[in-house]
Amino acid sequence: MPLVSICIPIYNGDLFLEEALESAINQTYSNLEIIISDDKSIDKSLEIIERFNSKTEIPFYIYDHEPNGIGSNWNNCIKYSNGDYIKFLFQDDLLRSDCIEKMIDLVISEKNIGLVYCKRTILHNPKNAAHIAWVDYGGTLHKKWSAIQVQQGVINGKKYLSDLYLMQEPLNKIGEPTAVLLKKECFRKVGFFDENLKQALDIDYWYRLMKYYKIGFIDEELVSFRLHDNQATYINQINQINETDLLNRKLYKSIFWCFHPKRRWKFFKSYSFVGDLVRKCKKIF
Repeated sequence: MPLVSICIPIYNGDLFLEEALESAINQTYSNLEIIISDDKSIDKSLEIIERFNSKTEIPFYIYDHEPNGIGSNWNNCIKYSNGDYIKFLFQDDLLRSDCIEKMIDLVISEKNIGLVYCKRTILHNPKNAAHIAWVDYGGTLHKKWSAIQVQQGVINGKKYLSDLYLMQEPLNKIGEPTAVLLKKECFRKVGFFDENLKQALDIDYWYRLMKYYKIGFIDEELVSFRLHDNQATYINQINQINETDLLNRKLYKSIFWCFHPKRRWKFFKSYSFVGDLVRKCKKIF
């Protein structure tokens, strides 16, 4: 039973934090610690955390963090974690009681599995047109690949990277960090989340990790992802934060040779030195 670190980066999360913590301490898997990194919350988040700290035997570690973007807060959780595996839980979201147990069962079933993900229940307002559109867009992710028939089990990460639909919307076909269990070793090999990215940092990390590790999938809704008007992902999409070009240039440098040949040629024309030179010449002449 390897130690699992439930990492909860927070900032003013008192609206739903109590539900999130309740789902964390009620896991059927027992070898846990809870790592909380707080970005200077000014609401009642820390009061809620202290109450839960006193009602469970699961070790709680609370760290004050200087705000510097969501990626910095995510990485701070990881740096303080002691577990062999990292299980993110965001302050708005929920874990099903058997989530970690099922994910651990799969991740230890084969060697070199770096990431296990699952389906999500989307908690949203069914009368909100923007919420409905978001669910239609990103509610069911594992069926968005072209060649990969994603079923419960394990696939080599490079098969995901070579899929023709890899860079077609939705770009994140794995899910948010709450839907993922990560091997701690991955952060030593692949590095941490890119703190320069605001919206695509999880996509970037899943793709970088796939180059080196197998990926496990559980065909069950083991987590609940909450969509609400103050939720970071929703706000970023409403504000049309678009990091596609920055993400593509990063991926061109890191995983170009893993792409499908058609995707590789498109990236070469768009992001290589030769492609840039051809476009400059066209503008001049």
